[in-house]
Amino acid sequence: MGIMDLVRKISQNKAEKKKKFKEMQEEVRLQQMVEDRQKSSNRRELERYMKEQEEAQIKAALDKIHKKQNKENWKGNNILKQDTDILNNDRPILMEKNIFLDNKTKIPMSGNNLFFKW
Repeated sequence: MGIMDLVRKISQNKAEKKKKFKEMQEEVRLQQMVEDRQKSSNRRELERYMKEQEEAQIKAALDKIHKKQNKENWKGNNILKQDTDILNNDRPILMEKNIFLDNKTKIPMSGNNLFFKW
């Protein structure tokens, strides 16, 4: 019974924490609502526009960072970088002759000595 009591206690603690968190969220929402109602409509509109501009600037900065990281990831790390970079190679792999096309190897089948061509 000791393990079951421990499991019940943990689940009750989680439920209490979740309930407390929801109460705190509701309290913050109500506090913000009171503050908004104390402001004039012009002030609320100005703050909304300023917040939208700030979010647009944040998004642009993040896009720039993500692009830079993506470019760096494609180039490879300096630690693993060798003399020849696979992505920036002078000879693209797709333009090379297919070495497997003319290969006529015979592979034995399991169980008997019959051969077949690829």
